[in-house]
Amino acid sequence: MKVNDGEPPLTTLDDQDQACLSVVIPVYNEAATLAEVVRKVLLIPQILEVIIVDDCSTDGTSDLALELSAQDRRVRVARHQRNSGKTEALKTGFALTTGEIVIVQDADLEYDPGEIGGVIQPIIDGHADVVYGSRFLVKKASRVLYFYHYVANKLLTYTSNVLTNLNMTDVETGYKAFRGEIIRAMTISSHGFGFEIEVTAKVAKLGCAVYEVPISYYGRTYEEGKKIRARDGLIAFWFVLRFNLLCSRRASFRSFPDLTRRAMTLHQNRER
Repeated sequence: MKVNDGEPPLTTLDDQDQACLSVVIPVYNEAATLAEVVRKVLLIPQILEVIIVDDCSTDGTSDLALELSAQDRRVRVARHQRNSGKTEALKTGFALTTGEIVIVQDADLEYDPGEIGGVIQPIIDGHADVVYGSRFLVKKASRVLYFYHYVANKLLTYTSNVLTNLNMTDVETGYKAFRGEIIRAMTISSHGFGFEIEVTAKVAKLGCAVYEVPISYYGRTYEEGKKIRARDGLIAFWFVLRFNLLCSRRASFRSFPDLTRRAMTLHQNRER
């Protein structure tokens, strides 16, 4: 794995004391949309750093990512020497983060970076340890696409809820935000698209305060580059059972984060 830490910025934050957010962007052959995603992410007032993890792309994504890091020191790039899947890319990215809040941003513009502020607000306010952006809390725009994906998502969410005792509406959402110490302490052992199920099981085991907020969703068709397949859904059901029933709380974290810190907002922490 290679890491590029960027160069002096072409742009600066107006208010540096707001900088608390690390955004991890896993990418594989997303040269067409990556620059636009990064541009939008860098406009977020709380942005501290952007970690792009290129999972051995073959379409010029790697060169583009390095170019973006050369333009702004807040952008850092890691590259896998072989394609290892989204979960491995996220593991690499999480290990490189330093922010008090960490969120995942896909590189394909299915999720609008302009809504990240609303996703992380419950953490900033001291109410939440983890926040999911739900595509099914109907207050935002959502592209109408595949019925079978909708049914599979609902079944996965229901099965996950039965075993976690959480009343989630969208465990498969791409927008998941965490207090940094929680996601950096988590042991992640799934593969492919297994991260969504694994992390839900493990934050439930830890007893995190989990919130959902409504988000928009601008989904892609397979012709437009969507990568998840039917077999990924079948594997996800196995992961629901594995990480809820066959994985202990102790095995889920390298160390246990102090959840009592939730009562103190990030702003109050910086004031001390």
